[in-house]
Order: sequence, then C-alpha cells, then structure tokens
Amino acid sequence: MLQGLSHRAREARSWPFEQARLLLSRVLRLRLSDAERDLAASLFVEGKFLEAVATLPALAQPVVFQCGYGASGLPHIGTFGEVARPTMVRTAFRALTEDALPTRLIVVSDDMDGFRKIPDNVPNRAMLEEDRDKPVTSVRDPFGEHESFGAHNNARLRAFLDGFAFDYEFFSATDGYKSGRFDPTLLKALERFDAIQAVMLPTLGEERRATYSPFLPISPKSGKVLQVPTLERHLDRGTIVFADEDGTLTELPVTGGHVKMQWRPDWAMRWTALGVDYEMSGKDLIDSVKVSNKVARVLGGEPPEAFHYELFMDEQNQKISKSKGNGLTIEEWLRYGAPESLAYYMFQSPKSAKRLYFDVIPKATDEYLQQLDAFNRPSTDGPAIDNPAWHVHRADPPAKGSPVTFSLMLNLVSAANASSKEILWGFISRYIPGATPQSEPLLDRMAGYAINYYEDFVRPTKQFRAPDERERAAMLDLAARLRALPAGCQDAELIQNEVYEAGKVAGFEPLRGWFTALYEVLLGQSQGPRFGSFAAIFGIDRTLALIDQALAGELTA
Repeated sequence: MLQGLSHRAREARSWPFEQARLLLSRVLRLRLSDAERDLAASLFVEGKFLEAVATLPALAQPVVFQCGYGASGLPHIGTFGEVARPTMVRTAFRALTEDALPTRLIVVSDDMDGFRKIPDNVPNRAMLEEDRDKPVTSVRDPFGEHESFGAHNNARLRAFLDGFAFDYEFFSATDGYKSGRFDPTLLKALERFDAIQAVMLPTLGEERRATYSPFLPISPKSGKVLQVPTLERHLDRGTIVFADEDGTLTELPVTGGHVKMQWRPDWAMRWTALGVDYEMSGKDLIDSVKVSNKVARVLGGEPPEAFHYELFMDEQNQKISKSKGNGLTIEEWLRYGAPESLAYYMFQSPKSAKRLYFDVIPKATDEYLQQLDAFNRPSTDGPAIDNPAWHVHRADPPAKGSPVTFSLMLNLVSAANASSKEILWGFISRYIPGATPQSEPLLDRMAGYAINYYEDFVRPTKQFRAPDERERAAMLDLAARLRALPAGCQDAELIQNEVYEAGKVAGFEPLRGWFTALYEVLLGQSQGPRFGSFAAIFGIDRTLALIDQALAGELTA
C-alpha cells in the first residue's frame, strides 16, 4: 500500500509530508555519520530503502512518535487529535521511506501526576476531594468501575483509540516509574540536579524558585505528591531527603516510583528514556517545549522534532479543557458525525484556531465527502497523497463515499419528519435504485447521525414563517413548473434549473434571497442543500405538497 510512493512523497505539499521530511532529516542526522548519510541518500534516491536499512543498522531502530494524555480528566476531542495528527505524520513518513524504517507511536498517560483539580463533569466529588494531591492512579474511581480514576480515564481513552483502529502502544507513566523503565534517566537527573536547576529556576517567580525541586517525592505517610524542596542528595544511594508534611525529614530513592518529576523535566526525562523522535503539542506549550529541550540535553538526550498546533475553542471561544468539560466530548461527536469527519477536521489547517462545537459537524462531514469523491476520481498519476482522505484513512481510503450529502440528509429528515433510518431509506431507495444499507454503509451511518443531529439541534430551533407576496407568487410559479416536469422526475439538475427560473422571473437578485426564502418557508431554517437535489430525493409530489402546506400556513415546527 505504501510502496512506490517515496518519489511523490518527496514533493507532496500537505503538512504531514512536510513533517515527515523534517523527521527523516533528523533521523539521518542523529544516527548516521556523514559518509553513512551520503550512502543512505543515494540508496533512498534509487528506492532501495530495505537495502539501506540492512546496510546501516542504526536505521533499523524504530523511529518513535509520542503523544501525551493528561489522565486527571476525561478524554475529549482534543485528546483524540493528539493521536490522530501524529498518526498522519507517521503514515506520511512510512510512505516517504516505503515502510522500510520501523516506527512506533507511543501514547503516554501522565497518570502519576498529582490530582490537583477536580473536574467539573464527574460524580462523587466529596470522595475525590479526600484523594486530592495523590497520583491519579491512586485516586479512587468516582464512577466505581476501575481500580483508580487514572485507570478509568485510561480505559476510556484506549476504548476510543481502539475503536478507531489506531496503531499505537499505550504507556502508563505510573508503570514507567514503578517498573524501573525510567530509573537510569532518573539517576542521571539526580546526578545533574544543579544543571537542571540552572535551566528551570530562571523560568520561575522568586517565591517558587526558593522551594523548587525537579523531584516531587510521594509521601510514604499520606501518599500525596509533594511540592517541597530537596534538602539533601545522596548520589551513592540514589536518594533525596525532604521534609514530609509533618516536618519529618524523610529519605527516598528517586527510582522505583517513589518520586516523580516536575512536568517540564518529566517531559524531557521521558523523551530521553524512551528515545522519542517526534511529538506534537499545542501552541500554548511553545515556551515549555523550549525549556524541556534544554533539560533533555542536560540529561544527554536529543529533543524530538516538534510541531505546534493551534488550540480548539468552544462555542464561547474559550480553550477546551478536560477539567471544565467544555466543548465536545468524543462520544458527542460520534453521536452526530462519522469518525472520518472528525479525523478530517483534525487534518484541516492544524496551525489555525478552530471552534470545536456541534455546528461544525455537518460542514466537516460534507467537506470530507467531497474530498473522498475527489480522491476516487480516475487518475493516471496514482493515488492523490495530498488529498485529506488519504491522510484520514491512513493511505487506504474506501473506494466510494456517500451519494447523498449530510446537509441534504438533514433536510430530508426535517421535511419527512423521519424518526428512523427505515423512513429515510424509503426515500433513498427510490432515488438510488438498488441502494440498501448493506451496499451503502456510509450513507446508512449518516442517516442515523442526521436523525440524531436533527432531533437535538435543528428541531428545537425550527421556525417557519409565512411568505411575502413576491415569495408566494414565486412559489406558485415553482409549483406549476414542477407539475410540468415528467412524471416521477428525479433529475436534480433539471429541477434545479426550474428553481432558478422561478427565482429569476420573480426578480430575486441575487438568487440567494430566493433560496433563503424557500428554506425558511418550507423547512423552517435559513440554510439548506441544493433545492433540486432535495426535491429529487424527497419526490416531486411530496415537494409540491410541502409547498401547498406552506402557502396554506399549515407548517409548524
């Protein structure tokens, strides 16, 4: 699937390919000598990627993509984007190297962080208050389903990622600390404590500098993650000494899960311990990435290739937050739109801020369908690897999309007062002879999404109005034109032409006002799909009945 694309990937303009080329440059720069890089470049140009990997063993080590998840709150769509976007870069990288260089995507849950703030959207808040400041994997699950709140949130995250068939490795920070996976790097951090402090202290306020330590001990008495000064360091024993909450001087090893690191040194420690080559983060973390880069170099590591994306905003233009629970949840998007449309929304303009609220779903769905149709048009140039559908489907888009747009489906639900997919299929099967839910699975899913979206967002806001005299005359003219069409006409373009003519004759200039009137009078809303397409699938007879009802004032929300 990814073979034979390297020559095109070198010229592709979409942002995942731009990132893939930067990442490949990093891998060659860090792993190979000058002579080895020249050899690799010559073999790559000839398409001999497997030979390059066999000849240069350093290229056989996996290229590591990483993304993080803050397990102190429930997953939201921004969390999904943190996995979807690196996956797109990973797919582009695999195409660029013809899948010869092994890759890994590690999803790290920061589930050893201290539980500082209780999310607004969880039950049993009093119980959570009792567990405040403990590692998230030591906080009791307010839902009563898992051994901890961290485990609950991790399960929620993994269930969705698995449902979308992401290829990833889940990694718990708690396991990383307790299993010893991080121990060598933690001991190096202890050894280079002063150098880390030299990086961190200038970034802090005066009061914070006085007590800051890159190590956060976990109190053996209360189980809380403590933000206290490190009073002594013993390199020979690999320990630190601090004052516990009751003032008792306590000595703990920095290994074995007895401490965790402050978040920016923790980030750098993780990059170094796991050999991370690529990680994305939000624009709000640019300064933090710069600091963590310096700490990573102190630890003897090389910071990963970075990409900074803009943040998602809710309907009030506020940053989406796990703790606030604002914006959309993963489950909410999937009630109203296909996962493909969500991935498409993540692909589009990652460096531009975008609203992430319910009203973006129909547009994102229809744009995705347009791109999928464009990808599947016959071409002699091979797959259109810059097309968003190629990235959304990880280089393997389906051969067909949907013959009906989501916006048209919404209006069909509205006009037909459809409460089930079976009602919609009664119209669809007449419009597309032979179509069934089995032959058009995406269309069938969209029918369900449209019913949900209509019931929750369109129906409550529908407001029909009476036509004015010019609009009434134009609708009577349109009705006459539709009656003059051949019986059973389903030619959307022919119907659309008659709609245009009725509007022109009535003097609508521009015609947008005519279409707005049709939607407001007939459908109770200000926008809709191409009216010809709507009438073709709804049926001429039913469209005429709709016009008659509107002119008689019989339509209500």
